[in-house]
Amino acid sequence: MSKPKGFEKPVGVRDYVPYAVDKLRAIERNVLDCMSRWGYRQIMTPTLEFYETVGVASSTSDQKLFKLLNHRGTTLVLRSDMTAPIARVVSSLLKEEPLPIRLSYHANVFRAFEEEAGREAEFFQTGVELVGDDSPEADAEVVALAIASLKAAGVTSFKIAMGHVGFLNGLFEEVLPGRGGDQQALKKHLLDRDHVGFRKAISELSISAGQREELEGILRLRGDKEICDQASVLGRHPQAQASIDHLCKVWEVLEAYGVSEHVLIDLTMIGDFSYYTGMTFEGYASELGFPVCSGGRYDNLLRQFGRDVPATGFALKTNRILDGVKGMAQEEQLPVLIRYTAAGRKEGLARAAVLRAQGRAVVTLLIEEESGSRQEPEERYEKIETFH
Repeated sequence: MSKPKGFEKPVGVRDYVPYAVDKLRAIERNVLDCMSRWGYRQIMTPTLEFYETVGVASSTSDQKLFKLLNHRGTTLVLRSDMTAPIARVVSSLLKEEPLPIRLSYHANVFRAFEEEAGREAEFFQTGVELVGDDSPEADAEVVALAIASLKAAGVTSFKIAMGHVGFLNGLFEEVLPGRGGDQQALKKHLLDRDHVGFRKAISELSISAGQREELEGILRLRGDKEICDQASVLGRHPQAQASIDHLCKVWEVLEAYGVSEHVLIDLTMIGDFSYYTGMTFEGYASELGFPVCSGGRYDNLLRQFGRDVPATGFALKTNRILDGVKGMAQEEQLPVLIRYTAAGRKEGLARAAVLRAQGRAVVTLLIEEESGSRQEPEERYEKIETFH
């Protein structure tokens, strides 16, 4: 392996030039302000966590974790999401905090991907966790807040696809009772959005034509509120019925929020089926073919940290919004240039201090007395003031 050149960096990480940072910070600031108005308080957690605690509890597969050893030989990980670290804090430092707890965050997270995949190993997320409330109102709140947050981030055209893990679990248990391997294989096809593979896998199962038709009917469960009625007929298992009932109540709350126009029910959308336990959703911007936000209910996670309480939340994929969505116009604020000679230094620096106190950006420059002024490209500055 050749030695990296001085300007090279590892695959999957990037540099953010000033204009990109300005836009990223504007997205972060606007979204966190939006979340604050909904009662969510910001939290920060370490970049490094123990593998045996947060690493194991994370929804990220073991192969995608960045692992390293400290000086004692203990395995650490770079955080791969913020949900598991926040669950650790809620179960320890915030253990006496009354429920429900509403927390927000903006942080960089790390995941190891194959180099040829072209995906980022370090990226930013902005999100919330609502801990201690298992009601449809709580699930609807995080969906409505995700919609408000996308708008705050400058995403003007998007759709939220909302599903429920419990519906599929119930339906699969009804049609394929005790056949965990077959159920997992079908879920994997849905997770990968591989509907062709899903149909092929169904055709290879040893089931009746009616059962095959019942499973294929899942692919048609995508639309507005009427999908609730169709799903109730398709899935008669108690868990499937309870899940659809919950999802319908979430929809009713979203209608009350006045945001149901942004939402569709998609019962093929299950998120990470090993992690989510109930309602799950993804948000898609019209400019992009992949999600700009995702979230859902994960009622079993905090139990791993010794506090058995329900939770739900979501994260915006801030990098994707930064790179692929043109909604937020970021105007460059040019600084004022204050030029001064040695004799005019005190007056010039005093003027710079006044402008900075007013919130203006100011650049100062000493010029030679005899030359009168140094040539500066005027387009770099809003205006130029000179003091002799």
